[in-house]
Amino acid sequence: MAEIAPLKPLRYDLSRFAGGLADVVAPPYDVISPEERAELASRDPYNVVKLILPEGEGDAKYETAANLLAKWRSEGVLVRDDEPAFYRYEQEFTPPNGGARRTRRGFLGLVKLQPFSARVVLPHERTLSGPKEDRLKLFRATRTNLSPGFMLYRDPDKTLDAAIDNASPITEFSTPDGIVHRLAKISDPESVAAIVEGVAKSQLLIADGHHRYETALRYSEEVTSAGIVRPEHHYFMVFFANGDDPNLLVFPTHRHVHDLPRFDFAAMCEGAKALFDVTQLPGGASADVLLDALAKSGAERPSLVACSGDGKAALLALKPNADLAGHAVLGSRPESLRRTDVALLHMGVLEPVLGVTPEMQAAKTNIWYPQDAAGSLRELRSGKGQVLFLMNATPVADVRRVAEAGEVMPQKSTFFHPKVLTGLCIHTLEPTRPVG
Repeated sequence: MAEIAPLKPLRYDLSRFAGGLADVVAPPYDVISPEERAELASRDPYNVVKLILPEGEGDAKYETAANLLAKWRSEGVLVRDDEPAFYRYEQEFTPPNGGARRTRRGFLGLVKLQPFSARVVLPHERTLSGPKEDRLKLFRATRTNLSPGFMLYRDPDKTLDAAIDNASPITEFSTPDGIVHRLAKISDPESVAAIVEGVAKSQLLIADGHHRYETALRYSEEVTSAGIVRPEHHYFMVFFANGDDPNLLVFPTHRHVHDLPRFDFAAMCEGAKALFDVTQLPGGASADVLLDALAKSGAERPSLVACSGDGKAALLALKPNADLAGHAVLGSRPESLRRTDVALLHMGVLEPVLGVTPEMQAAKTNIWYPQDAAGSLRELRSGKGQVLFLMNATPVADVRRVAEAGEVMPQKSTFFHPKVLTGLCIHTLEPTRPVG
């Protein structure tokens, strides 16, 4: 059973910011480039990017973040809310690939940290070791959960909507990407109780923030509880959304392979024929043409597109009679996983054909994970890397089936859009403070 709770967060004192939260919030740390970090920091001296990506060399940067956080609190820039509450968070946006505007709605709250073995919080993809060590050092220095995770609960009948609707507006603002953000407070005791009870009926699927959750769990295990019942550091801040909401939007993360000792595109295509029907696509085709062919094939069977630097491209579509159960690697995995595009690419091509081992994937020594298909294709054709694999998005229902089967997909298998902002609420991790 998932145990969630309202939070008493630190929040920006809105009276100090004429433009509201727009100039002080930031995307999650792991999608911010150095150029974007500089731009965010220039918006306002108190932009949260200075805490999640602090300045400094080596481990000194974590102490910088801790000192800055303490300074902002002492100045009254960040203040503690006076009552426990959930915080409804809406994002109104136009999908990057076009279409009508839509609104994704959920709420910020806390979830009790439990190991994945408890089968209460379910991961859906592998994690990388480097980011976890980095975030752990930031947790230790600041004793603060700065960025929320993102989890999905099950509510196909929308039974929690009435409780989530019972909220008092706090602020509304727009970010330069055209997304309108709305934050409201849910403090009515009956509404809070209904949300707690409703979410408790569901397993929680991590949509985004695997590294942050694992880091928070490790931190909770290394800090003494001081005898407090339900201490803050046993809980992780999360944006909860209904996993049955049709407004959830997931994009693919592509695979760009580079610096292999030996690579031959024709040989790679030949090796892929063990599982895939391989069809050559027009030479020099644009990303839009390739993605269109991929989408049409993917509607019928698992598919991906492989591109070479000299303009060649091939559609790889799973053979209708492919013996996945008898496959050396895929055969030991549940059906829900082995028929996903990313698993077929990793276990059917990257590992057996190209020799990109799971260890190499985790270390990212020979693989990049871009979201921009057109930009990555341009880079490939200008000489960067050796082969680009374009992917379709994995539907949320497929992600959940994999997780419920006790499996995980390869890292960077999903990209939920839009990202949940950092800076709306900040959860402290004091072992002497109880939640609620």
